[in-house]
Amino acid sequence: MTEIREKNKVDGGKLYLVATPIGNLSDISERALKVLSEVDFIAAEDTRNSVRLLTHFGIKKPLVAYHEHNKREKGEEICKRLLMGESCALITDAGTPAISDPGEDLVRLCAEENIPVTSIPGCCAAITALTLSALPTGRFTFEGFLSAQKKERRERLMELSGENRTMIFHEAPHKLKATLSDMAEIFGEDRKISLCRELTKLNEDVMRTTLGASVDFYSENEPRGEYVLIVEGGLTKNSDLFWENMSICEHVEYYIDAGFDRMDAIKKAAKDRGVNKNAIYKEYVTKDDR
Repeated sequence: MTEIREKNKVDGGKLYLVATPIGNLSDISERALKVLSEVDFIAAEDTRNSVRLLTHFGIKKPLVAYHEHNKREKGEEICKRLLMGESCALITDAGTPAISDPGEDLVRLCAEENIPVTSIPGCCAAITALTLSALPTGRFTFEGFLSAQKKERRERLMELSGENRTMIFHEAPHKLKATLSDMAEIFGEDRKISLCRELTKLNEDVMRTTLGASVDFYSENEPRGEYVLIVEGGLTKNSDLFWENMSICEHVEYYIDAGFDRMDAIKKAAKDRGVNKNAIYKEYVTKDDR
């Protein structure tokens, strides 16, 4: 037992990535509470949220705000303190830090400075939602948040149109309708999706449906809460590529109809086919001369 206690001691000069509950506070681990109680200071995405969590468990520690808008400056400050021998726990508002989170940059800084980093595993909204989705879990891809810009969002979804693994997305309520509409158009209305919200909370909700039906549902109901979207994969490796029976001109027009300008559509078609965009351009612009 002595050896185990020694291994679990909080070490100076080390960064601890501490997973926190995504809803139900009972999901925090004994080890997470021990680390939060023993480190010299805690770096938090939103110190207001973190104070409520820490107060609930009777933990009082100095807090440093570390988020997307100050990660460069604060990341360097945190590393300096770690190099001087202090210990730090990094927490996010909910779940595992460094996943779709500026903690990724802090871990990279620590690696560059040879500062030890360890993870205190626990809750992760993406994995929790995946297990509840009733969709294949053996192979999946995590895509995080899609762009709020329509063109960039649709371009990313186009790139995923042939993805055969289950896909995981995070989405905010004010962007959900636009995202579902684009997914239904690009992936197809019959594609299965599980929309997960309020996970581990009293009003946990998992809606297993299709993209088309989800668009219809949210045309009459306002989205509430943060969502994890689990989307069924598309083509299998042995299936035909969606553009395989298209001519080059039809392939380019497919992307133009989806909202891309001509040059971007040409670049997309060239990437799909693995050829130089000049060859696609030449074929497309000369179509009217035939």
